[in-house]
Amino acid sequence: MKSRTRKIFPPVFMFLVYAFIYIPILILIIFSFNESRLNVVWTGFTLDWYGKLMKNHEVIRALINTVKVAFATTIISTVIGTLTAVGMYRYKFKGKVVLDNLLYIPMVIPEIVLGIALLIFFNKTNIPLGLWTLIIAHSTFCIPFVVITVKSRMAGFDKAQEEAAMDLGAGQFKTFIYITLPNILPGVIAGALLSFTLSLDDVITSFFVAGPRSTTLPLQIFSMVKFGVSPEINALSTLMLLTSLTLALLSEKFKTK
Repeated sequence: MKSRTRKIFPPVFMFLVYAFIYIPILILIIFSFNESRLNVVWTGFTLDWYGKLMKNHEVIRALINTVKVAFATTIISTVIGTLTAVGMYRYKFKGKVVLDNLLYIPMVIPEIVLGIALLIFFNKTNIPLGLWTLIIAHSTFCIPFVVITVKSRMAGFDKAQEEAAMDLGAGQFKTFIYITLPNILPGVIAGALLSFTLSLDDVITSFFVAGPRSTTLPLQIFSMVKFGVSPEINALSTLMLLTSLTLALLSEKFKTK
């Protein structure tokens, strides 16, 4: 009897854990197709809320801002993060361990602290709040994720390939472009997708550094929720959820290649 209980308990426990996590998300997705505006009872299936969402000018403007910020953040974070990871892995210098540990600070400190710190910085340097402050803020917490992802990819990299290329006359730049980069490319792509996802979903940091005309999609959802959760918000949340999930799965796929 005890042996049977031990076999049954782990699957049941895991089912309850996953149900606790995913049932609320599933309910949100289902009610995005609800005919009634009230999220209380199911009255019928409809796609009208998705149609209304596409005609909402404020949502479209927020979506454009979000995509702009996410793309710019991804490019900046990927370039800086990749070069940092290569430099940290390849070279030894004084204070390397300290710098390596400092990379984790933007990842572990509360987002509200980072948001307030960046807001104070922008005020003191007279940088007007807008898309550029959003891009700088998002790059701040995305770069460490790229560095860690690329560094983990470089852990299995054979340095003998670089040495062979240099022995044959290739300079450091050519060696990086033709030897190093192709080997670490899956890690670079995974880091870029992760940066795009993190930028796309950020709310708290964006709340502090966004300007009047630079509202992002998560902030738009946050402002809409103040007036009650409607199927239109559910539809918007569903689309963001599917986008984030797709990018996260792609990132994981490239990371394991």
